[in-house]
Amino acid sequence: MALTRRKALALIGGGTIVAAGTFLGTRTPYAAIAPWDAAGGYDDPRKWALSYALLAPNAHNIQPWLVGLEGDDTVTLWRDKTRELPETDPFHRQLVVSLGCFLEQMKIAAAQQGKEVSFDIYPDGEDGPAAVATFANGGTPDPLFNAILDRRSCKEPFEDRPVPPELAESLGSYATIVTDQAEVAAIKDLTWQAWLAELAYPPTHKESVDLMRFGKAEINANPDGIDLGGPFLESLMLVGVLNREQQLDRESTGFQQGVAIYEEMLHATPAYAVLTSPTNTRADQIMAGRQWLRLNLATTQAGLSLHPVSQALQEYPQMAEHYAAAHELLAKDGETVQLLGRLGYGPQIPRTPRWPLETRLI
Repeated sequence: MALTRRKALALIGGGTIVAAGTFLGTRTPYAAIAPWDAAGGYDDPRKWALSYALLAPNAHNIQPWLVGLEGDDTVTLWRDKTRELPETDPFHRQLVVSLGCFLEQMKIAAAQQGKEVSFDIYPDGEDGPAAVATFANGGTPDPLFNAILDRRSCKEPFEDRPVPPELAESLGSYATIVTDQAEVAAIKDLTWQAWLAELAYPPTHKESVDLMRFGKAEINANPDGIDLGGPFLESLMLVGVLNREQQLDRESTGFQQGVAIYEEMLHATPAYAVLTSPTNTRADQIMAGRQWLRLNLATTQAGLSLHPVSQALQEYPQMAEHYAAAHELLAKDGETVQLLGRLGYGPQIPRTPRWPLETRLI
């Protein structure tokens, strides 16, 4: 039986539902989401742009970026090698894509301040910085800037209504938009089976559980990873249904509820966005991230929700069958599928935690 929000509150011992609701109403992790309000609060145009860049989407919200400021016009971006996903992203492809999202959001923000940004990607190879960015006068404001503070990766069931053809066509300049229901059904099955495969392999499952932040205190202390907060989820924590131990125990109520929630979410999907590259170089991965960021902002402006579902694109042996199926279904010969996302009409969701800019500067 599904555990509804009201049933969860009713299970809380030691007080009434009203008292529980009063407590749970205080569970917003304000410290963890403070960087959203701090965006744009810097005089240095580079820091001004970086304060928006760090709000970019990224794999497992691991925020794999470190930034150095040089002179008065240069930003050097490094991949933080202490923040990796060795089981699900052994070749760091998803993390490099995340850096591409960061760079594009920085560029869009800089343009709002009249700054043009040029990039030198991996100028010293794999062992050097991911990019050196040079700021100069002359940037033209980008209309997508206005969507930055509203952009989310919506991990919720989408409404049962199609994406209008004209809207899908307008987004086609950013990615391939799949609305044909036979194709949608095939991708839906692929994403579900790939998610189950990741769940079934203990190392990849544990990697995700280790990144979960349970409740306000954990989220504020570590504003990264997979945040599990808010009144409903914290009510489950109070009654012992949702915790790290339960998520690792396949027989537990919490584990089974999590599977049911994710199944409902993945299947409530009317369309998909697919982004491929001709090869799979680091430059391709950076460019894919930049393009995905623009897609995410464009979908936000259009009133749509976007949620990356990357399991079938992961490059570890236990996912090989689904990886091959994804490329047969979504790519031309020789191409790499860099990103796959659910697309539809979803609810407004809270801001995700972020580390403050000062913690990312070196």
